[in-house]
Amino acid sequence: MVGDNVEMGVYPIREALSFAAEQGLDLVEISPNADPPVCKIIDYKKYLYEQKKREKAMKAKATKVVVKEIRFGPQTDDHDYEFKKKHAEKFLKEGAKLKAYVFFKGRSIVYKDQGEILLLRLASELEDFGKVEQMPKLEGKRMTMFLAPKTKK
Repeated sequence: MVGDNVEMGVYPIREALSFAAEQGLDLVEISPNADPPVCKIIDYKKYLYEQKKREKAMKAKATKVVVKEIRFGPQTDDHDYEFKKKHAEKFLKEGAKLKAYVFFKGRSIVYKDQGEILLLRLASELEDFGKVEQMPKLEGKRMTMFLAPKTKK
């Protein structure tokens, strides 16, 4: 009986433990719910080291999302608008997300329609460089819109 199982690589737990001890390695339970439970003979410290190394490499490859902000007033002048639009274009070309917002001071909240028109104008003019992630939305005294850069093909 034991001879048949050995050919398949299946050992009773005591034999597996002694076999691992002979080799100076660890017996690690991989799948405890399986019938019979699945174990593997490995150097556990080396396994943990390699796992940490893999996680660190994955973390280094992960892209970090940069969000740049551009602030407008509800009655921003054309020259200021063009200047800020040029910066927004540069940010999107660099691959950063853009948060454009109109800040309403005091009673200027009555011009919220002008703020929305301003943000929609910005979105339409930056259509070649990025796409709108969130349409203009009023939150307190701010009307915010998010733009994400277009992916390069």
